[in-house]
Amino acid sequence: MESQPIYQFYAELCDYKPVIWRRFQILDATTMARLGYIVMTMFEMQANHQFRFDVPILKNFRTCVGEHIHNDINRRVVDLFEKKPELARLHIELPGEGGFPEFKGRTLDAKETKVNTTLTQETESMTFSYDYGNGWEVRMVLERIFEDETIAVRELPHVLAGDGYGIIEDCGGPGGLENISKALKKKGSSQYRRYCDLLGVEDLDLSSFDLDDMNFRLKKVPRIYANAYEYGLEPTEQSMKLLTRKYKQ
Repeated sequence: MESQPIYQFYAELCDYKPVIWRRFQILDATTMARLGYIVMTMFEMQANHQFRFDVPILKNFRTCVGEHIHNDINRRVVDLFEKKPELARLHIELPGEGGFPEFKGRTLDAKETKVNTTLTQETESMTFSYDYGNGWEVRMVLERIFEDETIAVRELPHVLAGDGYGIIEDCGGPGGLENISKALKKKGSSQYRRYCDLLGVEDLDLSSFDLDDMNFRLKKVPRIYANAYEYGLEPTEQSMKLLTRKYKQ
């Protein structure tokens, strides 16, 4: 079996304790749009808001060249970025009806951009932002680039490990999630019942993470999100049962 390069990432929700994180693998030729749908699935984001990736090109370059930063070629690259800071950061997102919003940096279409042209070296990083009002951010680090003939293409994306449930939509960001987490620890309280009713669940543990369930969802949910973002399609009744985990009842 001919193998394809695999990218292994570590992803962590920013500004929230205890840490909510995932370690996962994807094919290197995955589009950035699909990577966005994968990240949203892993962190329980419901595809109700805009998202983007921010790539710190200069920071990644410094990290990769390390102690060789002062050789002539590398120094020239750094000088260029410092003189033209708009080249030092890259934004990758889906264009809206009016095109791309204004950012101090280059902007690429997430559907047309692949992961292997965005990050090319191990230890490079980027940030995934979702729901700019609530301010959710996930920091992602490329841990490994490798090939493995025993891993079939159909098995990817695949989560290796993780901890913590994920976010709650429209709760006010990391601070709001912390308040919900505290309320959910007081089972039987009026706040606990209110949050459970609001979320439509009988019980919710924000420290939990079901690895098998997440890998099951990764085979199906990103396609639903792609239909919503790229084609404006509403989820079907079957898709809604999947999104709301009715298969567990």
